[in-house]
Amino acid sequence: MKLITYTQGAGPRPGLLVGDSLVLDLLAADPSLLTNWHGLLPRIEIVRALHDRLQPAAERAAAVLAQGGEVGLPFVDLRRCFLTTPVILPSKIIAVGLNYRDHAAEQHKPLPETPLLFSKASTCLQAPGGPIELPEGLDQVDAEAEIAFVIAKPGRAIARERAREHIGGYMCFNDISDREAQYSDKQFFRGKSLDTGGPCGPFLATPDELPDLGMGLRIRCLWNEVVMQDSNTDQLIFPPDYLISYISRHMTLLPGDIITTGTPGGVGVFRQPPVYLKPGDQVTVEIEGLGVLGNPVRRWRAPA
Repeated sequence: MKLITYTQGAGPRPGLLVGDSLVLDLLAADPSLLTNWHGLLPRIEIVRALHDRLQPAAERAAAVLAQGGEVGLPFVDLRRCFLTTPVILPSKIIAVGLNYRDHAAEQHKPLPETPLLFSKASTCLQAPGGPIELPEGLDQVDAEAEIAFVIAKPGRAIARERAREHIGGYMCFNDISDREAQYSDKQFFRGKSLDTGGPCGPFLATPDELPDLGMGLRIRCLWNEVVMQDSNTDQLIFPPDYLISYISRHMTLLPGDIITTGTPGGVGVFRQPPVYLKPGDQVTVEIEGLGVLGNPVRRWRAPA
């Protein structure tokens, strides 16, 4: 299933993406369901049963749309929706640095023996298509294509062989990074927590949609149609199941928590000469099976 959160003249609502043009509004289909994915992910089998039961109706609704007709609840025309981030305000965003072999190679660094972890503020999240805002004076901002996964079941000290049971889904993530702050601070939190600096989506794909814990997928990042990164998740040093086991030794993982798995080689800062985002750019993350995440870049000025 492809899980989304969307708005259509009201607050965010959970839905399922059906094909390329149709949304199944879960609250319209079953008002007893919880209103966000933090609550729904631990009960995903209920959502799956609802999806399967309404599949014939969804196929009929999709055919109506294809013929130029209108659909009614619990179905919604995707063209009339605004997609938000699949998960809203998670309790934490945990990121992994130096987790691709080709990214380590471009820095001439040895492969790490343990994951390099840092966090991003949850206020960094940005919707698909929403602007990446560069504050005045920030001119060394970079983009990083990443595959992220979202926790479905809470857990602490999770065994690696049970880790996949805790994954609710996978999505595209763009780890926007202020390199000046990242390196001058000697730690990553400020430079990685820009408002709008965590675009994600457009949907959250449940684990059955992807093979082998999200491994073996082509991942690309384009700036204005110029390919900056073109790699494969097989380059990951520490895969999702290892990360869950490693991280949960020290902290409880909660439903809705986002773990971003690192970026491949090709980022702007390590090019010669370095290149950075500028207002007017368009940044696109593409991951096989996870769709396309595109965001424009613009300058942000503080109100007078």
